[in-house]
Amino acid sequence: MSEFEALLEEGASAPVEGWDFSWFEGRATEERPPWGYAELLAERYRTAGSALDVQTGGGEVVAWALHRASQRASQRAARTAGRAPSPLAATESWEPNVALATRALAPFGGTVAHVADEDPLPFGDAAFDLVSARHPVVAVWPEIARVLRPGGTYLAQHVGVGSAHEVTEAMLGPTPVGQGRHPDTAAADARAAGLEVRDLREVKLRMEFLDVAAVAVFLRKVIWIVPGFTVAAYREQLRALHERIQAEGPFVAHSTRYLIECRKPHRSDSG
Repeated sequence: MSEFEALLEEGASAPVEGWDFSWFEGRATEERPPWGYAELLAERYRTAGSALDVQTGGGEVVAWALHRASQRASQRAARTAGRAPSPLAATESWEPNVALATRALAPFGGTVAHVADEDPLPFGDAAFDLVSARHPVVAVWPEIARVLRPGGTYLAQHVGVGSAHEVTEAMLGPTPVGQGRHPDTAAADARAAGLEVRDLREVKLRMEFLDVAAVAVFLRKVIWIVPGFTVAAYREQLRALHERIQAEGPFVAHSTRYLIECRKPHRSDSG
């Protein structure tokens, strides 16, 4: 079996459930945003009475942040600020991830609802102090605003415009960069839903793929980069990319991320 065939087989068979990216260690790298989203989320969990994470994946980020929040609380504070929010809920659209997230959040008393990304949230009005999301496929702003309590916070890290576009073009050829994920659009939609935008930051980050198997697993896992991607359907494009990596070294791409934090105002707030 050639090296390319072996890498292709590995890329087609690696598991892609959840948002655990440890498989990529030694095979791909990506810079991390400077604001440290998981740490910010842990800080919010220390004071939130109730919390919802939308499109949670396998629940890994939420579980890490909850564990971190409890670690950072003193024994005295752990009885109050260090406890997990209650209720603690999450939504997820992909059924294999629902099972992963349920196991991840059960130790914290969390529940996971199987909900399509664009569907209404199955919770009552003003149910949560905190709504969070890491890399949601879509932000349904009216629903986020509806389930937030007055004074509540939406904290999220979204994928920005043209993220990993170099990978898209390696598979599809020259492709226009859509503007649907622009942070200014998100901020405008949040305001239209009645939320105040408190923080909005964007960053461009370097990615490196050291072999073609890493590219294949990335595209199987992050399905919006090349919709409908399969290793078999893109075999020749993957071969060309393999030869490029062999000749030139790691394949370089760039991801974009933005942090957005919003607050639902009290009715008595002016403006």
